[in-house]
Amino acid sequence: MMQSSNRSPPPDDRPSKIQRSSLILDPKSGSPLLLLCPEEGGCRLYNPEEDRVYETKRDFSGYRFLGNSGKWFLVADSKSNLYIVDVLRDEKIELPRLELVSEDDGCAHNLKPLGDDGDFNETLVGTRNYGIRRSAEDLRGRVWVDEKTGDYVVVCRFDRCDYMRFCKRGDDRYREIQTRVVANVFLKGLDDMVLHGYNLYVFTPRGSLRHIDLSGKDGFGFEDVIKHPMFTWYRPSPSAEEEERVRSYKLISERENIALVTRSGEVLFVHNYAYYESNSSTFEKHRMFRVYKRQLKNQEEDPKTYKPRLLEVDSLGDEALFLDLGITVPADTALGIEPNSIYFTRDDRFRHMPRSFLDICVYNLATKTIKRFSTLSSNNLKIKDAQWFIPS
Repeated sequence: MMQSSNRSPPPDDRPSKIQRSSLILDPKSGSPLLLLCPEEGGCRLYNPEEDRVYETKRDFSGYRFLGNSGKWFLVADSKSNLYIVDVLRDEKIELPRLELVSEDDGCAHNLKPLGDDGDFNETLVGTRNYGIRRSAEDLRGRVWVDEKTGDYVVVCRFDRCDYMRFCKRGDDRYREIQTRVVANVFLKGLDDMVLHGYNLYVFTPRGSLRHIDLSGKDGFGFEDVIKHPMFTWYRPSPSAEEEERVRSYKLISERENIALVTRSGEVLFVHNYAYYESNSSTFEKHRMFRVYKRQLKNQEEDPKTYKPRLLEVDSLGDEALFLDLGITVPADTALGIEPNSIYFTRDDRFRHMPRSFLDICVYNLATKTIKRFSTLSSNNLKIKDAQWFIPS
C-alpha cells in the first residue's frame, strides 16, 4: 500500500507563483495538466495556468508511468507489477501479472520473471530455448478508462518484441496479439499505437494502419477490423524551397506518429523533427510539426478506400492534439486548451529512439510557433519524463 508523504518542501527563493506547493491539486475538470517525473523518483503535477508545481497526495516513488486516460495512469512498479492509479485521489486498480496468459487464446510466448528487477525471460511456447531477456525499462503501454462505468482496457508490450498483450476489466490474465506473424505483410510490426475505447490503432513500419477491435466478439477477444492489404502512406513530396530550407538544418531527431480525431474517428499522421539551425552559434533546439490525413479514392463508389498519398492539414480548427494520448479533444480557452495546437512531451514513448529527448511544449499549427514553460527548465526540478493529461 502506498503511503502518503507529509513532508513539506524546502523553502524556495523563486517568485511565489512558481513555488512548489505541498497542497493537493484540485484542478478544473477538463483542464490540461502535466505529470512530471523527477530524476529523484516519484512524481509531481504542474498546472500551466498557474505556473505552479504541486505534490501528489500519495508517494509514487518506484513507479514508472507508462500512459494515461484522464486522471488514471498505467504504472509499473520495480517488479513490473502493473496497476492503474488515480494520481489525484487514493485509488488503485491491480492488474494481472504479465506472465499470466492462456495458451488456449493463441498465446505464442512465455514470460518468466527473472529475480526482483522486473525483467523477464521470453521463450516461445512449446520450446526449451534459452529465450530473450525483456527489460523492465522496455515495457510500454496504453490504457483507457471509462469514468462512468469503470470499464478499462490495457495494452502493453516490450519495445521491439513481436506481440502485444491486453486485458480488460474482469480479466485475470492477458490475451496476446501477434505483430510479426500476421495475415497481411502491410500490417506487420509496430511503430506507434493509439487506444481509444475498445479500438486499438497500430501504425506499422511499412507506413500502414492496423485497426483492432478489442471488444471481444470472437474467441480470441479481438478482431482485425481491416482485413485487406493497406497501401503504404506517403507524405507529399516537399517543394524545392522547403528542401533547401531543411538542408540548412542540423537534424537532431525525427519521428512519425498517429493520432485519432475523436469526433470523426479519422486517423491523422503526425511528422515532427527537432533540429539546430546550422548558421546559429547558440545551438538552440527547434521543433517542427506537420500533420497529414488520408484521402478517399471515390467516396460514392467505396467510402472506405483511400489513396496512398496523404494530404497535408494546415489547421486542426477548434481541436487540440495531445500526442501523449494520441487523440484530439475540443479546444476550450476557458479550460486552457488552446485551439489548433499540439501538446507534446516526447516522441519515443512506444519505440526507443536514441536521439529523442524530452521537450515539453505546445505547438500552434497555424502560426508554426512553439510555447515552452521556463519554470520546468529549472535545475531544481531535474525532470526525466513528463506526460500531458486531462482529468475529468
